[in-house]
Amino acid sequence: MLTEREDQFYIGGKWQESGDANRLPVVNPASERVVGHIAAGGADHVDLAVAAARDAFPAFSQTTVAERLGLLGRMHSLLKERAETFAEALVMEMGAAISFARASQVPFASAHIRVQMETLEKYRFVTIDGRTATAKEAIGVCALITPWNWPLYQITAKVAPAIAAGCTVVLKPSELSP
Repeated sequence: MLTEREDQFYIGGKWQESGDANRLPVVNPASERVVGHIAAGGADHVDLAVAAARDAFPAFSQTTVAERLGLLGRMHSLLKERAETFAEALVMEMGAAISFARASQVPFASAHIRVQMETLEKYRFVTIDGRTATAKEAIGVCALITPWNWPLYQITAKVAPAIAAGCTVVLKPSELSP
């Protein structure tokens, strides 16, 4: 059962009580049983998350490539370490076959992070062409919304590049497969 943190949002680097947020059931489509609940954010929660991401952006956008590689590496390691837990969650939340979750959904999500790390290691944020220098820099807060059908894969496909670029993130996963 999904029970931990069902009344909280992760905002500004810490778990926060959702306050007046409604709770939505997370339903296993195979059994039609409620496997947990999540807090349903409203406009005020979005405003808090965007403000926190905006506040964090100036410092995060100035982190070094090595620091961002370290963060992505930790994400990659934790995803691989907890692969079975993620596979089981995909089964419960979206009805994926366990063999498919283990063989495709979790490994492809992990691969997104790994590939982004490989890209970041070689990426040239400043290029010089004759007398012209082009600097590529973080743009700001990224608002990321992910679908229900490949939730973990879509999260890593969006979050990893944003982190690599030095952007902060507000992530809204599907309420059907949070």
